[in-house]
Amino acid sequence: MTETSPAAPPPPADAPLRWQQGDAESRLVLAGDGRDGVLTWTAAPSTGPLVVDGRGLTHFDSLLAAQLWALAREAGDRLRWEELPAGLGEVLALARAAEASAGSAQPAHGWLARVGLRLTESQARLRITLGFIGELILALLRSLRGRSAMRAEDLMFQLHATGPASLPIVSLVSFLVGLIVAYMGAAQLQRLGAQIYIADLVTIGVVREIAALMTGIILAGRVGAAFAAQLGSMQANEEIDALASLGLPPMEHLVLPRLLAMLLMAPLLTLYAAIVGVAAGWLVAVGIYHVESAEYLVRSGQALTLTHLGIGLLKGTVYAFLVALAGCRQGLNAGRSAQAVGDATTAAVVQSIVWMVVAASVLTIMFQRLGW
Repeated sequence: MTETSPAAPPPPADAPLRWQQGDAESRLVLAGDGRDGVLTWTAAPSTGPLVVDGRGLTHFDSLLAAQLWALAREAGDRLRWEELPAGLGEVLALARAAEASAGSAQPAHGWLARVGLRLTESQARLRITLGFIGELILALLRSLRGRSAMRAEDLMFQLHATGPASLPIVSLVSFLVGLIVAYMGAAQLQRLGAQIYIADLVTIGVVREIAALMTGIILAGRVGAAFAAQLGSMQANEEIDALASLGLPPMEHLVLPRLLAMLLMAPLLTLYAAIVGVAAGWLVAVGIYHVESAEYLVRSGQALTLTHLGIGLLKGTVYAFLVALAGCRQGLNAGRSAQAVGDATTAAVVQSIVWMVVAASVLTIMFQRLGW
């Protein structure tokens, strides 16, 4: 009578899969439902080709894909796939392509190629800006014909955000700048015994140039940046796409109220900044250089002409228009990430200031040549 040996117990269901050692390669056979981390395997052999056979795999999820991708990164070129289910092989191929693209070094360009790339980028930005201006002009024309979809509530909200909400910072900056202009001018005029001309210096300088420039810079930092951030955030959250898909033109709902608010509030803010600046000059002239108060006011009135006032208000309006244009243009064309919104906000402020300086130079030369 012979004794029969007992049968080996079956492996537990959750036991890790083992690599099947062959003559030429080691093979890992995946089978069944591979979701929820059910499939695990032992460490891959350190030498020789490796094959993952997925022809018996019925289901998979992202966890299994991540495990296989980790195995592929560890094994490198020794590993190849066989008969993976549709979808899983594509996911792993995409992961491999993305890693290869991230790791590849950018080709070095010569200086001529870099100049060409810069010119191409500049042309693309110019094309976007011109397209934005064209759409804005069409929206303005529709508004003049009474066919605009702009809501009065949006315009009133932007008027408040642009005008009254800006008064504190406009007051502070205009007062301090007026103080500086008066003090520095008086120090030079005192050497000639001509302190009385402080009124002329402050009035003409502040009303004609400085009030408009300070107001424009404040609007660029406070309002233009807010325009870019608001519209950029809406772009990142796809709210602008939603408006367009509903048939609501973003140019009329978002840009037009902001632009009109700037155009309506800029002359008033410029006039207010000029009054504060002249008042600061009066404080310096009367308080420090002992100019008679009435004399200062009379000379200020004599120095102030409609030409100076009109030029100052015109410059303030032009600067505000450029600020609104830059803020809305950058916001509407921002990317769809938090970093892109920040970049758009920075670009809006920088672009506004550069445009303002260029406009100030052109307008100043033009008015001087005209004798105004």
